[in-house]
Amino acid sequence: MIKIRDLNKFYGNNQVLKNINLDFSNGKVHGIVGENGAGKTTLFRCISGLEDYKGEISSEFSPLKNHLGLLLTEPFFFSKITGKEYIRLLCNARGISIKDIESRNIFDLPLEQYASTYSTGMKKKLALTAILLLENKYYILDEPFNGVDIQSNIIITEIINKLRDLNKIVIISSHIFSTLGDTCDVIHLLRKGELIKSVEKSNFKSLEAEMKNASVGNKIEKLGLR
Repeated sequence: MIKIRDLNKFYGNNQVLKNINLDFSNGKVHGIVGENGAGKTTLFRCISGLEDYKGEISSEFSPLKNHLGLLLTEPFFFSKITGKEYIRLLCNARGISIKDIESRNIFDLPLEQYASTYSTGMKKKLALTAILLLENKYYILDEPFNGVDIQSNIIITEIINKLRDLNKIVIISSHIFSTLGDTCDVIHLLRKGELIKSVEKSNFKSLEAEMKNASVGNKIEKLGLR
């Protein structure tokens, strides 16, 4: 389990996370939703140890960041590193020996090509492949379906389901609510840095309707479309 207690995050005088208290349970897929600027990515960066914060984040494995695979919305790659070299670099950093990278290249990526030349979707699939091969206990996937082709999205959905079966903790964000509905066991709603509610699968439809009403309201009518 990952426990978050009284988490606060400031950038100068701007508070972007406000008293967040959350438990992420093993064997469950947790969705994080909210408008742009709600604090989703900042929350992920705090859990991953990429940001300083006030409060407490704990888990049964310590340090947490050494057991966590983080998929960023836009993964970074050095300009002169191939896909295969990138995977080996991450594995070496964790002390993991891997000899059969080609056979585990489920997305059919051009591993001998420089990763910086990959398309947006290919970069995401390479980064995902790498963190999956690191034998992590926890996974944070920030917009894993964004920019990826339909066939790969199907594979990613099945990967998430497999991680659940393996009793991993999976935390994902998506701007496409249907993808969360298909994969998540519970969804946590952030609004302006605050945790508004946590909703179980049986109430996803009502949460989707609530979010739609809050986002759309009468804005379409204001356009005066004819």
